[in-house]
Amino acid sequence: MRASLVRLRPGLEVRGCFWGREEGADLALGGACIPGYTQSGGGRQEDQDLAVWGVLYRDPGYELRLLGLRPALASGLGRGQSPAQRLLAELSNYTPSPEVSAAFAERELCGALGRALRTVAASPELRDAAATADEGGYEHRHAFARAVVAATLAEAADRGVDSLDGTERDTLLSLLSADLHTQGRTLAGAVAKAAAAPALRALTWHAGRRRGALNDQFVLPAVGDILRYQVRGQGLRRLIRRTIEQAPGDAVTVIAHSLGGVACVDMLVQEELDRVDQLITVGSQAPFFYEAGALVSLEYPQALPAHFPRRWLNLYDRRDLLSFTAAKVFPSHAYDQEVDNRQPFPFAHSAYWSNRKVWDAIGTWIG
Repeated sequence: MRASLVRLRPGLEVRGCFWGREEGADLALGGACIPGYTQSGGGRQEDQDLAVWGVLYRDPGYELRLLGLRPALASGLGRGQSPAQRLLAELSNYTPSPEVSAAFAERELCGALGRALRTVAASPELRDAAATADEGGYEHRHAFARAVVAATLAEAADRGVDSLDGTERDTLLSLLSADLHTQGRTLAGAVAKAAAAPALRALTWHAGRRRGALNDQFVLPAVGDILRYQVRGQGLRRLIRRTIEQAPGDAVTVIAHSLGGVACVDMLVQEELDRVDQLITVGSQAPFFYEAGALVSLEYPQALPAHFPRRWLNLYDRRDLLSFTAAKVFPSHAYDQEVDNRQPFPFAHSAYWSNRKVWDAIGTWIG
């Protein structure tokens, strides 16, 4: 975030407030804060490719396994290696080019890439899939590349690294695919349909099987933080206020993500901070809390106080189920900007900061 903001405005002073370690509702406006609520009846289904990515993050060998279900091709009577043997040997011994290594290293993913390559190359899914490969094996190479990228990003997410947006993910996939000579092929025909159809159901099944781990990785940091904030949020708001007070300059722009956005809205409602001239919330639940009657500082239908910043940019992604629109809920203050992180939930919730469209919107807003 600091690097991106300084590129937008050289010399800008940036201060971070890392608060994580310290610190039956009804929708009063009929779901006005939920993107596409009326049209979709409460949400919209992810498209097929995103659904498959959602499965690949938890099961990188998924597409390779489907390819392995095809009939094995005859090996022929020649003296040389069969297409399956050549493909398996090539992928098992693949070493990334300097360009690929640099791209992953730039995103602090080089170590995860190496481990993903070793895991996928040694997997029984690759061995079985290779037996069904034709002479070029392009479809199989592409499935191998997607498996490696998915395994790399999944490990990074488990380590707490912010997810890349879909464009960044696809850039890494393109570089890796070019290295592997995939010619951009994707799963075709019946195999593609087989990959997409059960994808969302598979996500639910994996979530159930990993509930304990998911509770530690997602539920506790998300729901637990929210519950603690609702009961004991004063400490967090004090920490944010102190960070703002210690920031240099005559004007301060507050940029807040997720629950941080809720805390900043509450603080700016309760206190008049003259130097805060604009607020930017990203993937935040403040509009939902207000509409549901759960915002600590303001109860519906009370209006925002006169001292609340008049410039409020709210960024949201329809696929991020923890993001909400604010303009219809706070029409005199908030302006909504939709972005597409091109990731399934929950990866979409932490992918904003690598999305260029996010920084384009922020750069335009701050001028």
